[in-house]
Amino acid sequence: MATNHKPPTARPASRGGVGLTARPSSSLLRTPLAARVGTGMPPGTSRPGTRGSLVGTGGVLSSQIKVADRPVTQQGLSGMKTGVKGPQRQIMDKSYYLGLLRSKINELTTEINKLQKEIEMYNQENSVYLSYEKRAETLAGEIKEFQGQLADYNMLVDKLNTNTDMEEVMSDYNMLKTQNDREAQSIDIIFTERQGKEKFIQAVEEDIEREKQLADDIIKNMSQENQAKYMEMKATNEKLLQELDAQQQELDALNIKEDALGAEIAHSQVKQEAVQLYEKLHGLEEHRDQMTAEDQSMGSPQEERERLLKQVKEDNQEIASMERQLTEIKEKINHFNDVIRRLDMDLEEHQGEKNLKYKELKKREESMDNFLETFEEMKTQELERKAQIEANIVTLLEHSSRNVNRMKQISSVTNQELKIMQEDLTFKSNEMQKSQSTAKNLSTVTPRRSSMLYGHCMKTKFLS
Repeated sequence: MATNHKPPTARPASRGGVGLTARPSSSLLRTPLAARVGTGMPPGTSRPGTRGSLVGTGGVLSSQIKVADRPVTQQGLSGMKTGVKGPQRQIMDKSYYLGLLRSKINELTTEINKLQKEIEMYNQENSVYLSYEKRAETLAGEIKEFQGQLADYNMLVDKLNTNTDMEEVMSDYNMLKTQNDREAQSIDIIFTERQGKEKFIQAVEEDIEREKQLADDIIKNMSQENQAKYMEMKATNEKLLQELDAQQQELDALNIKEDALGAEIAHSQVKQEAVQLYEKLHGLEEHRDQMTAEDQSMGSPQEERERLLKQVKEDNQEIASMERQLTEIKEKINHFNDVIRRLDMDLEEHQGEKNLKYKELKKREESMDNFLETFEEMKTQELERKAQIEANIVTLLEHSSRNVNRMKQISSVTNQELKIMQEDLTFKSNEMQKSQSTAKNLSTVTPRRSSMLYGHCMKTKFLS
């Protein structure tokens, strides 16, 4: 019969429930190994009911069990839900990234399709808007036309209500018609001017394009150094133009600001007084700076005395030289006054003779003026005549040379032919003498006319 009496040598059990003399059970010996987390399982998800679950965190005891998650029978009710999973993948290989790329590509394709649908919708709306806009323009034109007709009808009703005569209506109609015709003519003139300006602008643009092409050809034909220099200068030019535009804009802004400030000052008495005081202060500051500069430039009293004495000497020398020049000028004036007086006396004595001479010279001057006015025409006529005579002489000489050649070629010449040739010879000789006499006359006439012109110029110079 078994009893519950324990042997006296047995120690009470420790906290682990195992005595010192008793052999530890196999389950307690396996406790460190059972507490290990299994491979492929996240920590805290060990099997419930094992002793290792006491060691890990998030076991059955620490988990919150809900009534809805309880395990039930096979009548179709749901079982207990598992815990939260840990990291699903530790190694990210090629297939993982391919999956990511496919998902991103799918997202992009869906977004592209969505954007294309939106673009198509916007295009349809834009086309509908354009059609509506055109229809609105046509309807606005019709409304304007109907408004004009309504205004005409209202004016007609007003005329009928006020018992206006037909003559007044016709006069208003004629006046409006003339005004409309005048405006139509002015519009036509403006339209033609616009067309002309547009053609001129187009021609100028074509010229500019041609000049640009020529400039490009010239640049292409340049050497490398010149091209580099040209590009550098072009870049500097563009930079300077940009700076000029910026400075011009800044100047315009400053001018606008100045005008605004001027208008503001003009409307404010206090600001006007402030501006006057500022100008006065600026003038006083300039005077102060000038005085300080003079004070700094001034030396010792002895130096100032020497400088003043030197300046007085220089001024005295200049005054003496100016007095000498003044006396010389006065003497010259007196001398010229005496000469003028004598000339006046001589003029009064010889007034009669000079009048006659003046009339003669006046006639000769008129003749010379007429000659000078017709000189170019006469010269051209004479030169043409001379050229014609020379051409005639050349033709006659050629004819005579041909006749001489004929005479040489012909062995036997009859008396009648000889007589004809003699007559030709006498005619040509007479023409030649006439041409020589005209050339001599021309050579004698030109120096005589030039001498007359020189004499006329000298007499007019003497009279002046």
